[in-house]
Amino acid sequence: MYMGMFFLIIFIIGLMSVSLNRYHLFMVLLCLEFFVLILFITMIFYLNFFSNEMFFSMFFLVFSVCEGVLGICNLILLIRLHGNDYFCVLNIL
Repeated sequence: MYMGMFFLIIFIIGLMSVSLNRYHLFMVLLCLEFFVLILFITMIFYLNFFSNEMFFSMFFLVFSVCEGVLGICNLILLIRLHGNDYFCVLNIL
């Protein structure tokens, strides 16, 4: 029970860091990777606790790596087009 609360507190700290660093796309991407790591550690903890197999964790890692690469590619494209990674330079229209 205490480990669940620990993971919940770390997840809330990650949410606060996203809300504080919402102007830079790179910082938001780093916070999202932090969420992925917390979810992975929580999944490993609970799979070990209930004695299930760990094969699903490999799928989770593959998809999280693909998500990270896609975010970095979008960041590089944004920096090449606009010159920086601020959200204020993006024209939504």
